[in-house]
Amino acid sequence: MPYDFEQIVERIDQQKFWTFPGGVHPDGRKHLSNQTAINILPLPKQLVIPVKQHIGTAGACLVSVGDKVLKGQTLTSSPHPFSVPVHAPTSGLVTAIEERTTAHPSGLPELCVVIEADGNDTWTELKPIADYQQQTKSSLISAICEAGIAGMGGAGFPTHIKSTPRKKVEFLVINGVECEPYITADDRLMREFAWQIRQGIDILSHLIEPKVVIIAIEDNKPEAFKAMQQVCTDTPAIRVVQIPTKYPAGGEKQLIQVLTGREVPRTGLPADIGVMMFNVGTCYAIADAILHGKPLIQRVVTVTGEAVQKPQNVWALI
Repeated sequence: MPYDFEQIVERIDQQKFWTFPGGVHPDGRKHLSNQTAINILPLPKQLVIPVKQHIGTAGACLVSVGDKVLKGQTLTSSPHPFSVPVHAPTSGLVTAIEERTTAHPSGLPELCVVIEADGNDTWTELKPIADYQQQTKSSLISAICEAGIAGMGGAGFPTHIKSTPRKKVEFLVINGVECEPYITADDRLMREFAWQIRQGIDILSHLIEPKVVIIAIEDNKPEAFKAMQQVCTDTPAIRVVQIPTKYPAGGEKQLIQVLTGREVPRTGLPADIGVMMFNVGTCYAIADAILHGKPLIQRVVTVTGEAVQKPQNVWALI
């Protein structure tokens, strides 16, 4: 029998959790990159932007070679429900629209828009929605889609689709576990931008209307845990919890089992058992889109390893 809502909340409030079969404890090596603030890199002379950066259908190009573009300008359309647009990460000139080899494990070329930066970094007109609670949910969903937001935790699933659940959600889980060795992007994001992550959570809560929000962080990130706790003390419906460090506890199905004792059906989805999950980076991007009008044109990336002279996290243009 699956655990009911009240039983789960009681255990969470007692900081008691379930576990999942297996799992390993690799040397995290996170100390290499988590001691310094996220770095802003110099603007590159050329940017190569893949037109498809999510699970789903790529949009059609809205620009041509020779066009001048502004930072944040839409480069592709999103005609399909599972499509989100990509945007120019800076202002400049479109010099090519062609297949290029990108940072995909397959090594296969894919269609990209190549922009020669003009160095001005001039924004297009931004349209923030400060009073989002007074707007229709459909307009907010459209804004999230138009901002090009897809899941930042790895899956790349279009966020506007997940933000419109067809079933009642009991648990909105915010994933700040980041269980992979070496990677510390989410850790630093939570430490430095906890309030903006909280703002994104509030927007998701407004759209999804869960019974409770759980922010899950592994217990090897005490600074991130404290930062998220501090920005959530005013809302009893938000629980910030530390779970035991074990790889791959940050996997969607594993984390749901750790927090709720429930298992996602083999052919089912988390929504089938009353759960919806978003990464902390996705929450940050949602707040940027709704409150500041900014599309998703950058994300935090960890550059680390013993061969790297100065391991660190950087804001990478995408």
